[in-house]
Amino acid sequence: MTDERAKRFPLALADLVREPRKPAHRAHDSRGKPVAAATLKPATAQTAKPGPSRAANTAMKNPATAAASATPATSVFPARSNAKPAASATKPVPAANRSAVQTHRPAHAPRAAERDLNAASTATRKGAPNVALASTQTLTSERVRERMVERLRSNGVTDPRVLNAMSVVPRHMFVDPGLAAQAYEDAALPIGHHQTISKPSVVARMIELVATGRALAKVLEIGTGCGYQAAVLSQVATEVYSIERVRPLSERAKLNLRPLRVPNIRLHYGDGRLGLPAAAPFDAIVIACAGLDVPQALLDQLAVGGKLVAPVGSQTAQSQVLTLVTRVSATQWREEQLDRVFFVPLKSGVI
Repeated sequence: MTDERAKRFPLALADLVREPRKPAHRAHDSRGKPVAAATLKPATAQTAKPGPSRAANTAMKNPATAAASATPATSVFPARSNAKPAASATKPVPAANRSAVQTHRPAHAPRAAERDLNAASTATRKGAPNVALASTQTLTSERVRERMVERLRSNGVTDPRVLNAMSVVPRHMFVDPGLAAQAYEDAALPIGHHQTISKPSVVARMIELVATGRALAKVLEIGTGCGYQAAVLSQVATEVYSIERVRPLSERAKLNLRPLRVPNIRLHYGDGRLGLPAAAPFDAIVIACAGLDVPQALLDQLAVGGKLVAPVGSQTAQSQVLTLVTRVSATQWREEQLDRVFFVPLKSGVI
């Protein structure tokens, strides 16, 4: 180097390269340990070049700026805000193992179920749809239906088709929301207009009586009500025809069945005592209301070999008996009296 150039550049190239390597300017991570050279982005490869690197020029012109630009390398392992070191830690964790250590949750971390519950509570306060709660209620209703089916099985219902139908039809969708908690109890519930939805045990018993030992192609139901029994029948029979004489109940049954998209149910508004001659004969007829006798029109619409089940008796005297009628020929029917029951009365006409 000439004397003139030495005056203009008093520092040698080696001095410029060694300056960033002083311990005072080495970057540190959030725990006070120097970061390994591999984790940073040094200019060591550039120091072998003949000319000074860009980092060297920056250090020569403004050393403070160079020091500030070196410190952001600590963002490779960002420090946790307000995090206390573990009591059992006696020395810093090596950088190679740090990612594995960070995968473990602290002991005080909330469980997944608690987080879901907190999220559900927050959504409820904000007025947002509580999807987690809705899914929980759905699962709960499925478990409750299974328990209901177990009770039916213990009470003597053995037909697998009937048990399956009772397990898949959501009874809570056919009762008022205020009574949904009681939907799977073995109890009759009011549905308005002085009518009730029958007990699950009675529904299963009546359907099993007409379905035992044979397949059902076409079934007639008298007294649609809210549509629950028709939905259960649709799982056992190929076609279900149902008649309701109270128009508001007939409309309600349509609304209840619509979300289930049951394709083999045909609802009719009319007088149940007259049946449906145009669709006869039927393999089975289920009457969900009690009369002093079984109307002859319904007996005539029963196919030979078909079965009809109905409560027969007086409601005021509470002497109703579940009766099973089998058509043995064109002019003969066989009758069996079974269980004592209590149904709303079978009436003529429409309202």
